[in-house]
Amino acid sequence: MKSVAASLVFAAVASARTMTVYNACPFTMWPATFTSAGGQPSYATGWEAGEYTAVTFTVPDQWNGRIWGRRDCDFSTNPGPNSCIDGGCNGGLECDQSTGTGVPPATLAEFNLDAGGVDYYDVSLVDGYNLPLSITNNVGCGEPKCGVDLGPDCPSNLIGPFDSTGFPVGCKSACLVDALNGNAANSPNCCSGQYDTPQTCPSSGVEDYSYFKNNCPTAYAYAYDDATALFTCSASSNADFTVTFCP
Repeated sequence: MKSVAASLVFAAVASARTMTVYNACPFTMWPATFTSAGGQPSYATGWEAGEYTAVTFTVPDQWNGRIWGRRDCDFSTNPGPNSCIDGGCNGGLECDQSTGTGVPPATLAEFNLDAGGVDYYDVSLVDGYNLPLSITNNVGCGEPKCGVDLGPDCPSNLIGPFDSTGFPVGCKSACLVDALNGNAANSPNCCSGQYDTPQTCPSSGVEDYSYFKNNCPTAYAYAYDDATALFTCSASSNADFTVTFCP
């Protein structure tokens, strides 16, 4: 007969989900995670990922958090949000569990697992773009993706930052530009202030919305893109997910 302790251990393992983060890019990048609710993953909040390498870990069954990538990082000096050209976080290599959400522009894989019996997940460009990204799963649910490099053809008012060769490794969102200019509190680009409802913040009012949406139709291009960008899966399927950079 199983001991009570053994049964509890089994239950804890069974309630966890598996996340795989795969770097399919032909260069080293630095994945990161941030947890909003539900408990921490079983792995570090940030790590170095060589080209074509994968890391697999578990997250709690009701994990609410995000995964993103960082480019051109050097943590040997000034470890923190400015250690990377984009996507850097408080904490340096391992993002701070309370404040290490990442510096935009950054492509995000967002998860809210088992929220009322439903897994919600999406690829978001609301904070801008820095790496192509996809979310796949093992149970046949939908698979959001932004597989296009949005940097080179990014609109001139949004392009950057740039690497040491002058190549654009990011594309800001119009909301991020408003935030950098101190105009995010009442902005149609951010769906904030008087524009904070779906009715007062249509996609037609968001600058350069079509650039992001035409290239990545299953990704969030602005805050109220739920109809085409919010994916769901029954939590009872116990889906395991794979986040792939440069799919």
